[in-house]
Amino acid sequence: MTTEAVSSGPRAQIPAPVQKDYYYWLRSFAAGGVAGCCAKSTIAPLDRIKILLQAQNPHYKHLGVFATLKAVPKKEGYLGLYKGNGAMMIRIFPYGAIQFMAFDNYKKFLNTKLGISGHIHRLMAGSMAGMTAVICTYPLDVIRARLAFQVTGEHRYTGIRNAFQTIYLKEGGISGFYRGLTPTIIGMAPYAGFSFFTFGTLKTLGLTHFPELLGKPSLDNPDVLVLKTHVNLMCGGVAGAIAQTISYPLDVARRRMQLGASLPDFDKCCSLTKTLKYVYTQYGVKKGLYRGLSLNYIRCIPSQAVAFTTYEFMKQVLHLN
Repeated sequence: MTTEAVSSGPRAQIPAPVQKDYYYWLRSFAAGGVAGCCAKSTIAPLDRIKILLQAQNPHYKHLGVFATLKAVPKKEGYLGLYKGNGAMMIRIFPYGAIQFMAFDNYKKFLNTKLGISGHIHRLMAGSMAGMTAVICTYPLDVIRARLAFQVTGEHRYTGIRNAFQTIYLKEGGISGFYRGLTPTIIGMAPYAGFSFFTFGTLKTLGLTHFPELLGKPSLDNPDVLVLKTHVNLMCGGVAGAIAQTISYPLDVARRRMQLGASLPDFDKCCSLTKTLKYVYTQYGVKKGLYRGLSLNYIRCIPSQAVAFTTYEFMKQVLHLN
């Protein structure tokens, strides 16, 4: 019995028919999309709290994470915790699909075309996949952030379509949808890179050194070993925690730039360096650059755990191993 990482190598050299290759890409796209949606649905309320705290929403900026979790349902009802989640689901399916599919293909490209293998090609492929997914879906992320930042009774946008129209007409057309793209890409490179790198490394080490303890036969191929579900969850959670710690200040800058005219001090957040400098000067490190990090650990660890575990499961169901 072989591990998944070992068994996938020889098959990559076998030329496949065009139709078979097309359906493989389609299945890979679907697996990534489902993984992304499951992960984000799990932590949607925490995601909104993070946005409210990061951008210093005037109604909640004096509160902490758990106090805000209690305050939002009182002020906006329990559905207030899911505000902006419709836009998130529209965005996250293609985002997750592109990211996971791109990772697999970048990894093969780096290995077969450039001769880069080992741990470094996971880091590079993860960074490239994260940046690719961000660029393709960024406008939807901006819409989702704007909707999530709104408080009941003070709505600037009535929905996804209205948000698109308003931003396009009042914030410079297409460029309005790409505010904060630079810090997002810069932040995504280490986040996605270390996330995929950590998970892949832990997976390989586990299946190589403790196959009987941590592994089990794959559903679609008994000769292939995959991680047990609880081990997958643990590895995904560790990967998310490490990646988030490294990239969090850039995530704070990204959110403030995305929110644009929704913030009273948006004119001070027109570039990455100015935003980071402004947040640091006004609020410091703990209450500014790392504000909401405790919440991010709470939301990021289960999110990444569910994402990687669901993707690994979908690969078995859709015969991608």
